[in-house]
Amino acid sequence: LLDAVISETLRKYPTDSRLERQASDDVVLSAGSDRSNIKIAKGVVIKIPIYAIHYNPDYFPDPFAFKPDRFLPQNRHNIKPYTYLPFGSGPRKCIGMRFALLEAKLAMVKMLQRFRFYRVPDTDVPLVFLRGFDRLYAKRLVVGVTKR
Repeated sequence: LLDAVISETLRKYPTDSRLERQASDDVVLSAGSDRSNIKIAKGVVIKIPIYAIHYNPDYFPDPFAFKPDRFLPQNRHNIKPYTYLPFGSGPRKCIGMRFALLEAKLAMVKMLQRFRFYRVPDTDVPLVFLRGFDRLYAKRLVVGVTKR
């Protein structure tokens, strides 16, 4: 369940809003059922909009809701390939992905073992975000914390 919660958090709040890849060769892509083609010349930089893909209801129904169940083992097969991209995908995906996920899980478990977090009157629900150059930032995050 912790893996599902972290995966859904990374879907809703990706660490980067887009990926960039440069075409190493000329390529022609088939663009859907109408059989139109897209030509990409060698050297062209392609920007892949992670945030837009993660919030596309065709890929993630009810995209604004926090639903970790989408990432449970029995539901993971419903996620279309290359639509969940918090670390990229394919041969150029982040080489530190497994380490980053392990660190996040360890940090989460250690914090939850030692502290209890709860909503206080100043907690923004939903969170208010500011748009940075290439990512979102929480305007503020106010929660209550007590030692267990």
